[in-house]
Amino acid sequence: MNPFTYTKATDAADALRHGAAGGARYLGGGTNLVDLMRETIEKPDALIDVTGLSADIVETGDGGLLIGAAARNTAVAEHETVRTRYPVLARALVAGASPQIRNMATVGGNLLQRTRCPYFYDADGARCNKREPGTGCDAIDGFNRGHAILGASGACAATHPSDMAVALAALDATVHLRGADGTRSVPLTEFHTLPGDHPETETVLRPGELITAVELPPLPFAAHSAYRKVRDRASYAFALASVAAAVDVEDGTVRDVRLALGGVATKPWRASRAEEALRGQPATPESFRAAARAELEAARPLRDNAFKIDLTERIIVAVLSQLTGADQ
Repeated sequence: MNPFTYTKATDAADALRHGAAGGARYLGGGTNLVDLMRETIEKPDALIDVTGLSADIVETGDGGLLIGAAARNTAVAEHETVRTRYPVLARALVAGASPQIRNMATVGGNLLQRTRCPYFYDADGARCNKREPGTGCDAIDGFNRGHAILGASGACAATHPSDMAVALAALDATVHLRGADGTRSVPLTEFHTLPGDHPETETVLRPGELITAVELPPLPFAAHSAYRKVRDRASYAFALASVAAAVDVEDGTVRDVRLALGGVATKPWRASRAEEALRGQPATPESFRAAARAELEAARPLRDNAFKIDLTERIIVAVLSQLTGADQ
């Protein structure tokens, strides 16, 4: 492991002062960053512990919810307002990790976790543009059963691993940031970037910038939401495909809907095409299937992962049918 210094920040301003140094990284629960340091994939010169920053979960004036970046995943999943008004988020968090990891992991850190692509982790034997830009991507022609069918490029097909971020994408969440130039807010759907020719750039964070909170807007029909995750084993494996959904139905017609996908894309994937195809349509399996196919027209499978197209369609239909009481 690379030698590094450790500083515990007293507040956001203190964190930014220390984080401005080259080679510094912010440390939340460390459930991903410390693993990557052990594997010598991440080699920070300094760790800035930000677990002492805001962990509050409070209602906003307009009826939304503001979640501090240092809030533990367990605290969010068990929060009464989250469970009753945004159940898709609670369910995604519970599906995402064991209780021990949820007790350590923070909201800010969850957003910044890096891919679990095995080629990314194989620092001694595999080429990976995300780990070493310009070296190539062994996943493209290698074993790519778990890789992305949406948002990939010739330089990278690694999936984003977060379950929580998929639910946040469906909920129109906003990420609040603070840096040397002040504060700004970014929609969750724009926070993570597509790989393109530079898969090493994974978010829109600027150097030294800090996540301070995640905000959920008031979304009344999010109380009627669900998260479903399909994986190779039930014991906290990463998703082969997952769906976060909330739907508003009136007189048998879809009035509004939110839909996001995980396990199939290089970032938490907001299924905007499917949403557009569903609004104003009857709440039936046929409509759900047509909407899923509209979204998945953009899928570009690799040799081993074409099965994800049919799998994702089936999960979308199943979740929406569950939420609306439609017969499959």
